[in-house]
Amino acid sequence: MIPAALNLGILTVLFFVIGMIKPGWALFFMKQPTRFLIVVITTILVMISVTMYGEGHRQAQLAQQVKVPVPPSSVPVPVPAPEKAVAPAAK
Repeated sequence: MIPAALNLGILTVLFFVIGMIKPGWALFFMKQPTRFLIVVITTILVMISVTMYGEGHRQAQLAQQVKVPVPPSSVPVPVPAPEKAVAPAAK
């Protein structure tokens, strides 16, 4: 999740720079793009990026703390012996 957050952060910075220079390039689907809208979208994307980075960092720390010990495979496991069939008594 951390690499995705960093990638989104880089795209957010590029979106902001391009949007501040030419808002029509960043918001090509709008008739009247404004720089204010670029700032609003950038703010939302920054919040998403920072949240993703923090959550990824938290999950990485939890994964390091909670390591489940794996039992060694060389330890023999006792297996019960099969029971012998008892013959029925003759009459």
